[in-house]
Amino acid sequence: MLSTAAGKSQLLMKVQGGLTCWLELARTEFVKRSYVVCSSMRENTALSALQQPRMRRTPEGKEQKLAGKVAVVTGSTDGIGLAIAKRLCEEGASVMISSRHKANVDAALAQLRQQNLEAAGVVCHVGKEYDLHMLLEETVEEFGGIDILVSNAGLNPLDLRLLKTPEDTWNKILDINLKSSYFLCKEVVPHLEERGGGSIVLIGTTAAPCSYPPAGIPEFGSYNISNIALLAMMKTLNPELAPLNIRINCITPGGIRTRSWRDMFSEDRRNAGPVLQEIISSGRFGSREEFSRAVSFLVSDDASSMTGESIVVSSQMDTCM
Repeated sequence: MLSTAAGKSQLLMKVQGGLTCWLELARTEFVKRSYVVCSSMRENTALSALQQPRMRRTPEGKEQKLAGKVAVVTGSTDGIGLAIAKRLCEEGASVMISSRHKANVDAALAQLRQQNLEAAGVVCHVGKEYDLHMLLEETVEEFGGIDILVSNAGLNPLDLRLLKTPEDTWNKILDINLKSSYFLCKEVVPHLEERGGGSIVLIGTTAAPCSYPPAGIPEFGSYNISNIALLAMMKTLNPELAPLNIRINCITPGGIRTRSWRDMFSEDRRNAGPVLQEIISSGRFGSREEFSRAVSFLVSDDASSMTGESIVVSSQMDTCM
């Protein structure tokens, strides 16, 4: 009886000892693994912080929302395009501008660099697919990648009704206003994927579905159609690009002080006021700088949940969009 009790006691002591030893080993292993995991997390966090661009500030203390980003802007040596390029540069992006004419590129670059903004420029005819390809290649070579595409180049032959539009004009309008954006999107997607995603903004117009006159502006016939097609292309591309973390949106300007609007009212400036009051309820043109701020917002992380959208910037222009 005694020996049996002693045996049970010894067995219990062995079990307890083994359990204690096992718990100690388990605790030691847990501590080791926890240390490894924590170290790994610290390393990954540090690496992530190094990989992501830091938020820079201007000398005035303003945060730059596009620091470390690279943007391509077409039709960007004057007007709205140059205002967009300037704004993106001010927000910290490195920007590639383009035009068909070298003199225009040089003049625009001089303006930007005079303000200590980081930009480069190339000669590019957006109606030629090869030129579009080289525009993106030059950007990657210059800045190391692409995060943002703004397709701004457009053509609007004034006072040309649809049924009077010759075939060569039709082809030119479609090449510039629609096909150039398609080829740019097609070519830029692999570059955006390499950066983990990005943003595409297509610049359209409120003139296409404008409710003044109710059926649209008849003198903008082929121009209207090309821009309605641009909106349809954006909507169609959105579900293809969203899984790639690429956002695509369209901004439609109207009533912005540009050369096109100036030309429309140049023949009879005395009537410009009443006409403006009728179609633009604010009674004034919007500025290019105001429009550029909408673009910089849409390509920034502030608009990270916005994709497949058409944004109107029209100085309260009478529009059905």
